Amino acid sequence: MNKTDRLLAIVLQLQRKSILRAEDLAATFETSVRTIYRDIQALSEAGVPVVGAPGQGYSLMEGYFLPPITFTAEEAVTLLIGTDFIEQRFDIDYGIRARSSRGKIEAILPEHVRSEASRVRKTIRLLASKEDISSGQNREYIETIRRAILEERKVRFGYSKRMPEEDGNRRSVREAAPYGLVLVQGSWILIAQCDLRQDIRHFRLSRMTDLTVLEDRFKVPSDFNLHDYTPLDDRNTRVSILVNPDIADKVKESNNFYMEAAEDHAEGLQVNFRVRQPEELLHWVLGWGADVVVLEPESFRNRVRDEAEKMFKRY
Repeated sequence: MNKTDRLLAIVLQLQRKSILRAEDLAATFETSVRTIYRDIQALSEAGVPVVGAPGQGYSLMEGYFLPPITFTAEEAVTLLIGTDFIEQRFDIDYGIRARSSRGKIEAILPEHVRSEASRVRKTIRLLASKEDISSGQNREYIETIRRAILEERKVRFGYSKRMPEEDGNRRSVREAAPYGLVLVQGSWILIAQCDLRQDIRHFRLSRMTDLTVLEDRFKVPSDFNLHDYTPLDDRNTRVSILVNPDIADKVKESNNFYMEAAEDHAEGLQVNFRVRQPEELLHWVLGWGADVVVLEPESFRNRVRDEAEKMFKRY
């Protein structure tokens, strides 16, 4: 980044945040603190009202606002593709606003930038996942949960787990305080404080039914930050399989959530997983037929063999 671009970026950073230290700016722009000092001096000499508070940092004088700036074609494409993504992945309400934003962005672009952005966008396409195509309910649930989060109201829903509980049931009714929504590998996940488990739990929207917003209110703990939140990883069981070389690429492209490593060997592709229970991989492994062999653990190898024998008897 050259000096001119950095000076503009510094002003934009100060405009977004109330106060920033020289060390923060240096880290953001990957330069030295001394360089930031010189940049601040250059901005002040150019008439930008930067105020320095000893021991606190820099801020812009109240009332100062940088007027709208011109986007490059690449920046415009980035924003326009962002609106495409939101329209496709978020709820209907945000989809409408994404289309509106796209129109406003295109309207303010100079003709040559608009033409170049249009040419680049024609070479890029976002395709919805199968889950997005098959479930309009997801979008309704996103909007409902989003509003519940903003209004700080609890939600109730039926939930079907992949693996049965200790009592053998897969389905339960939950009441929870919704903290946030996360998009993981194409699937929307609700992060919420579950009343039943008295702890933070993750709920896949595609497994929810009968979602209802309750009158009960909640407060997000002051020490909870969705962007900093890291769930406890309790996947302590390792599973290793050997894949026929003919389908190795397909297995890699399947992008299984539990996959940790894959290594090519003379006899095939060895893939390692980390799971809570090996049964979480049962149907996935069986789906590859005889082209996949479980190496370990032995108990899971036997489980797959028993299931295969049951399948053989059915045919």
